[in-house]
Amino acid sequence: MTIDKPTFKFKTNLKKRIFATLLDYGLYCLAFYVYLMYFGHKDEDGGYKVSGLLATPIFLFWFIYFIVIEAFYGSTLGHLGFGLKVQTLNRNDINLTQALKRHVLDPLDIFLYGIPAIIAIRNSDKHQRIGDMWAQTIVVDTTDAEQYLDEQT
Repeated sequence: MTIDKPTFKFKTNLKKRIFATLLDYGLYCLAFYVYLMYFGHKDEDGGYKVSGLLATPIFLFWFIYFIVIEAFYGSTLGHLGFGLKVQTLNRNDINLTQALKRHVLDPLDIFLYGIPAIIAIRNSDKHQRIGDMWAQTIVVDTTDAEQYLDEQT
Protein backbone atom coordinates (compact mmCIF):
# COMPACT_ATOMS: atom_id res chain seq x y z
CA MET A 1 0.00 0.00 0.00
CA THR A 2 1.47 3.35 -1.01
CA ILE A 3 0.56 6.71 0.37
CA ASP A 4 0.13 9.34 -2.29
CA LYS A 5 1.59 12.73 -1.69
CA PRO A 6 -1.08 15.40 -1.63
CA THR A 7 -1.47 17.48 -4.75
CA PHE A 8 -1.23 21.21 -4.37
CA LYS A 9 -2.66 24.01 -6.42
CA PHE A 10 -0.50 26.71 -7.90
CA LYS A 11 -1.97 30.14 -7.21
CA THR A 12 -0.72 33.61 -8.03
CA ASN A 13 -1.07 35.13 -4.53
CA LEU A 14 -0.44 38.31 -6.48
CA LYS A 15 -1.73 40.93 -4.04
CA LYS A 16 0.08 39.39 -1.09
CA ARG A 17 3.28 39.06 -3.14
CA ILE A 18 3.14 42.69 -4.25
CA PHE A 19 2.59 44.00 -0.72
CA ALA A 20 5.24 41.66 0.72
CA THR A 21 7.78 42.84 -1.86
CA LEU A 22 6.92 46.48 -1.19
CA LEU A 23 7.39 45.88 2.54
CA ASP A 24 10.69 44.05 2.02
CA TYR A 25 12.17 46.68 -0.26
CA GLY A 26 10.71 49.44 1.91
CA LEU A 27 12.60 48.03 4.90
CA TYR A 28 15.73 47.69 2.80
CA CYS A 29 15.45 51.27 1.51
CA LEU A 30 14.86 52.57 5.04
CA ALA A 31 18.00 50.81 6.28
CA PHE A 32 19.89 52.12 3.23
CA TYR A 33 18.69 55.68 3.93
CA VAL A 34 19.62 55.53 7.62
CA TYR A 35 23.04 54.14 6.72
CA LEU A 36 23.60 56.93 4.17
CA MET A 37 22.60 59.61 6.66
CA TYR A 38 24.93 58.20 9.31
CA PHE A 39 27.96 57.18 7.23
CA GLY A 40 27.52 59.11 3.99
CA HIS A 41 28.89 62.49 3.04
CA LYS A 42 27.22 65.21 1.03
CA ASP A 43 28.05 65.40 -2.63
CA GLU A 44 27.96 68.40 -4.99
CA ASP A 45 24.24 67.95 -5.65
CA GLY A 46 23.29 68.01 -1.98
CA GLY A 47 22.66 64.26 -1.76
CA TYR A 48 24.50 61.73 0.34
CA LYS A 49 26.80 59.01 -0.91
CA VAL A 50 29.21 56.39 0.32
CA SER A 51 32.06 54.88 -1.62
CA GLY A 52 34.82 52.35 -1.23
CA LEU A 53 34.61 50.08 1.77
CA LEU A 54 31.77 52.15 3.21
CA ALA A 55 29.55 50.86 0.38
CA THR A 56 30.12 47.22 1.37
CA PRO A 57 27.55 47.08 4.22
CA ILE A 58 24.80 48.09 1.79
CA PHE A 59 25.43 44.98 -0.29
CA LEU A 60 25.97 42.82 2.81
CA PHE A 61 22.64 43.89 4.29
CA TRP A 62 20.90 43.09 0.98
CA PHE A 63 22.61 39.68 0.87
CA ILE A 64 21.78 38.79 4.46
CA TYR A 65 18.21 40.11 4.37
CA PHE A 66 17.12 38.70 1.03
CA ILE A 67 19.36 35.68 0.48
CA VAL A 68 20.50 34.26 3.82
CA ILE A 69 17.27 34.84 5.77
CA GLU A 70 15.15 33.48 2.92
CA ALA A 71 17.39 30.42 2.54
CA PHE A 72 17.23 29.58 6.25
CA TYR A 73 13.61 30.52 7.02
CA GLY A 74 11.90 30.34 3.62
CA SER A 75 10.67 33.92 3.97
CA THR A 76 11.88 37.44 4.40
CA LEU A 77 10.10 39.61 6.98
CA GLY A 78 7.71 41.02 4.38
CA HIS A 79 6.77 37.60 3.04
CA LEU A 80 6.47 36.17 6.54
CA GLY A 81 4.13 39.02 7.49
CA PHE A 82 1.80 38.07 4.64
CA GLY A 83 1.99 34.31 5.27
CA LEU A 84 4.09 33.60 2.19
CA LYS A 85 6.91 31.09 1.94
CA VAL A 86 9.32 30.23 -0.86
CA GLN A 87 9.64 26.54 -1.65
CA THR A 88 11.03 24.32 -4.36
CA LEU A 89 8.68 23.01 -7.02
CA ASN A 90 8.49 19.78 -4.95
CA ARG A 91 7.40 21.81 -1.89
CA ASN A 92 10.71 21.41 -0.06
CA ASP A 93 12.74 24.14 1.64
CA ILE A 94 14.95 26.18 -0.66
CA ASN A 95 18.73 26.41 -0.38
CA LEU A 96 21.15 29.32 -0.52
CA THR A 97 21.78 28.97 -4.26
CA GLN A 98 18.06 29.08 -5.05
CA ALA A 99 17.57 32.15 -2.86
CA LEU A 100 20.48 33.83 -4.62
CA LYS A 101 19.12 33.01 -8.07
CA ARG A 102 15.69 34.37 -7.13
CA HIS A 103 17.06 37.71 -6.00
CA VAL A 104 19.85 38.28 -8.50
CA LEU A 105 17.05 38.76 -11.02
CA ASP A 106 15.08 41.18 -8.80
CA PRO A 107 16.12 44.19 -10.92
CA LEU A 108 14.66 42.49 -14.00
CA ASP A 109 11.50 41.44 -12.15
CA ILE A 110 10.95 44.83 -10.52
CA PHE A 111 11.89 46.88 -13.60
CA LEU A 112 9.04 49.15 -14.75
CA TYR A 113 7.13 49.00 -11.45
CA GLY A 114 7.13 45.20 -11.33
CA ILE A 115 5.27 44.77 -14.60
CA PRO A 116 7.62 42.01 -15.90
CA ALA A 117 7.12 40.05 -12.65
CA ILE A 118 3.34 40.51 -12.74
CA ILE A 119 3.18 39.37 -16.37
CA ALA A 120 5.33 36.32 -15.58
CA ILE A 121 3.30 35.42 -12.47
CA ARG A 122 -0.03 35.73 -14.27
CA ASN A 123 1.04 33.84 -17.40
CA SER A 124 3.30 31.03 -16.18
CA ASP A 125 1.70 27.71 -15.32
CA LYS A 126 3.17 27.70 -11.79
CA HIS A 127 2.73 31.47 -11.30
CA GLN A 128 6.45 32.15 -11.02
CA ARG A 129 8.26 35.39 -11.55
CA ILE A 130 11.41 35.36 -13.67
CA GLY A 131 13.74 34.78 -10.70
CA ASP A 132 11.56 31.89 -9.50
CA MET A 133 11.68 30.25 -12.92
CA TRP A 134 15.47 30.32 -12.89
CA ALA A 135 15.69 29.10 -9.29
CA GLN A 136 12.96 26.46 -9.76
CA THR A 137 10.99 27.87 -6.83
CA ILE A 138 7.44 28.94 -6.08
CA VAL A 139 5.82 31.23 -3.53
CA VAL A 140 3.03 29.61 -1.53
CA ASP A 141 0.52 31.01 0.92
CA THR A 142 1.01 29.13 4.19
CA THR A 143 -2.53 29.97 5.27
CA ASP A 144 -4.06 28.24 2.23
CA ALA A 145 -4.36 24.47 2.68
CA GLU A 146 -4.70 23.98 -1.09
CA GLN A 147 -1.20 25.38 -1.55
CA TYR A 148 0.67 24.51 1.60
CA LEU A 149 0.81 21.55 3.95
CA ASP A 150 2.92 21.92 7.04
CA GLU A 151 4.39 18.44 7.51
CA GLN A 152 4.90 19.07 11.22
CA THR A 153 1.16 19.10 11.90
